Amino acid sequence: MPSEPTHVDLVELADQVRARKLSAVEVAEASLARIADKQPELNCFISLDADGAMRAARAVDARIARGEDPGPLAGVPLAHKDMFYRQGRISTCGSKIRRQWVADNTATALTRLDAAGALDLGGLNMTEFAVGPTGHNLQFGACRNPWNTSHSPGGSSAGSGAAVAARLVHGSLGSDTGGSIRLPSAFNGVTGMKPTQTRVSRHAVMPLSGSFDCVGPLARSARDVARLMSVLAGHDPLDSTSSRRPSENFEAACELPVKGPKVGLPTSYYTDGLDPALERALTVTGKVLAAMGCALVEVPVPAHEPLNMLWQIILSAEAATIHRRWLIERPGDYNPQVKRRIELGLYLPATRYLEAMDARDRLTREFAGMVFSRCDVLLTPGTPVPAPTLDELDVGASDKMPELILKLSAFTRPISFLGLPALSLPCGFAENGLPLGMQLVGRPFAEATLLRLGHHYQQATDWHRRVPPI
Repeated sequence: MPSEPTHVDLVELADQVRARKLSAVEVAEASLARIADKQPELNCFISLDADGAMRAARAVDARIARGEDPGPLAGVPLAHKDMFYRQGRISTCGSKIRRQWVADNTATALTRLDAAGALDLGGLNMTEFAVGPTGHNLQFGACRNPWNTSHSPGGSSAGSGAAVAARLVHGSLGSDTGGSIRLPSAFNGVTGMKPTQTRVSRHAVMPLSGSFDCVGPLARSARDVARLMSVLAGHDPLDSTSSRRPSENFEAACELPVKGPKVGLPTSYYTDGLDPALERALTVTGKVLAAMGCALVEVPVPAHEPLNMLWQIILSAEAATIHRRWLIERPGDYNPQVKRRIELGLYLPATRYLEAMDARDRLTREFAGMVFSRCDVLLTPGTPVPAPTLDELDVGASDKMPELILKLSAFTRPISFLGLPALSLPCGFAENGLPLGMQLVGRPFAEATLLRLGHHYQQATDWHRRVPPI
């Protein structure tokens, strides 16, 4: 592995800074130099706060010099989807409507990362208002996949996946409402976690759907994600919906032995329309897990079509409620695809929304009873196909749009509807050199189990260590 700071894993980097083997200043300078070199080709950043990052780096080095604990993320360069508010800074949400909007408070997730010693390098490119899985953005230009810049980085946390994969930063916050952490993780060959609904505070994060929005980290490995999750998880008084379950030492959980968990292989739905390369990769993954001591069991899953339909009803109704005033006053300032998807909610009767919400608990219980009575963790593909090209996905608001979006998010959207935690991991490469991703799905609040299994899998494989040729 190259020795430059940009190519050192997050955990190792933080530990080296804490041990004074590297200074936070030289780490920040290395990341900023790499960003300057790669940004013109990848377009990962909407805004770059080099001065703020350098001030934070000097502060970390000063704390260490005084013998103080700089925190578990000391000197680690991060950047975040441009919808996490920081007081006094523009947060565009990838949109024209908020292109000059200055936040008046700071997201709890950012505050916790700051306190842990992390450096915030700026706001990352994203699909407008987090609506869409492709990575296109009409206002700021498309973000590009570092494995092949003609291909999609996934969305809506496009810049997060691409920036982590390209070694511009060591980790990133994304949001996931129907797959927006897991799709960019799969398409860019990085590791990403959608936590259990409410596990991480959503205070001062641009909302899309209160029922489905999740905040979670993307990084290079399960262990890196575990350290970030240890900082991020836990109740937030500023977010009344956040779980009161305390945080855990997820990184320590990674080091515990894997004691014969049952890994479920779905017998339907997740096998439909699967790219042959993904089929082969998942077969190999099963063999790796079996060699680790996991028991592989075939598991039937409930019909997912109702989950997808009800997810769409709830998402549309809640997004339209949030955007109603702008849809009336500034309709021309939306990307046509984003506008079409959101405004559907304006025409839904309240009865349909309430029926969908009522069905959610019942369907979640049915899923858990059918699946987790037979296994501890469900293994599925992350996406049906490797990353398509940006041109292939450039369908705008045409009639092709609904089918295309459902195809990309077919394996992530149902898990969001159920509110379950899922860990996306790289599991191989297609013949064209693009990464392939899988997801491990667990019971509510089983993040430690998923991270432990993901960490041990990554100790037995090296997919997460591959670096894009850019």
